[in-house]
Amino acid sequence: MSFIRPEARAALWHWREMIVAAALIALGLWWALGAFGLLALIGWGVVGVGVLVAIVGGQRMRFGLGSGGPGLVSVKEGQITYFGPLTGGAVALSELSSLHLDHTAKPAHWVLAQPGQPTLAIPVNADGSDALFDVFSTLPGLKTERMLTELHRTGPHHVVIWERVSSRATVHRLH
Repeated sequence: MSFIRPEARAALWHWREMIVAAALIALGLWWALGAFGLLALIGWGVVGVGVLVAIVGGQRMRFGLGSGGPGLVSVKEGQITYFGPLTGGAVALSELSSLHLDHTAKPAHWVLAQPGQPTLAIPVNADGSDALFDVFSTLPGLKTERMLTELHRTGPHHVVIWERVSSRATVHRLH
């Protein structure tokens, strides 16, 4: 038996990182401005940690476009698995060669490519797709702000978000 309505629980869960960040910043400011010496220094450190948590939490909130879309995403031990109503598949994160965002599909899809395997298209609003933010942020050289900007752009377009450097064919120029 729960004393919190499901809608309120969902709202609290959605804002959890920002709530923790606000609590850290408030505690840090209380220590920094109300004490002297070592506790004041620790307070400013806690304020800094709170600001970092707020930045990451804000990015994660921008990444989540809701749930209830087609299919289910599972991320376990470096493998992204998508169970869809019509398609599905798995991609190993270590073997991922490119990440695309396809706004021509409705809803928009993340397109993950792995050499020797068919591409995996995951709707951005599939259940469990919020876990992809943490996975994508570990890709070397991925620009998170660019990814979030492209995610919220409108209009039919297909854009490369990330590509492994070694996956590009070598181009030999004559001059």
